[in-house]
Amino acid sequence: MTTSNAAIRPSRTCTPESLRTLAGYLELALDEGKSVVVMRVGKQVRSVYVGNPSGALEDLTDSGVVDAFQADEMLMLTCLGLNRITADGQHYRFVRSVRYIADRQVVVFTPI
Repeated sequence: MTTSNAAIRPSRTCTPESLRTLAGYLELALDEGKSVVVMRVGKQVRSVYVGNPSGALEDLTDSGVVDAFQADEMLMLTCLGLNRITADGQHYRFVRSVRYIADRQVVVFTPI
């Protein structure tokens, strides 16, 4: 009889910093009834905007930057389509999608 690794794995009780960051941006988007748009601007950072991703880049509100590692982790911990996450006890539901704005591929997180 073999033992299951699941029985000895520690449970994940703390929220990864990347999901805390995403949750903060989702809160901004929820307040405005908009989406979070993450765009690559180089190798080290990603720009984050809040707004309607079907409009022009100039119509989005610049909401800051996240480092590439954190943005990549957001993508690893979420998937295309419907997502449900819990960040520090708060539950979020959103749809992750991909689109092009100003000829650049962006990742869109739309709270529902």
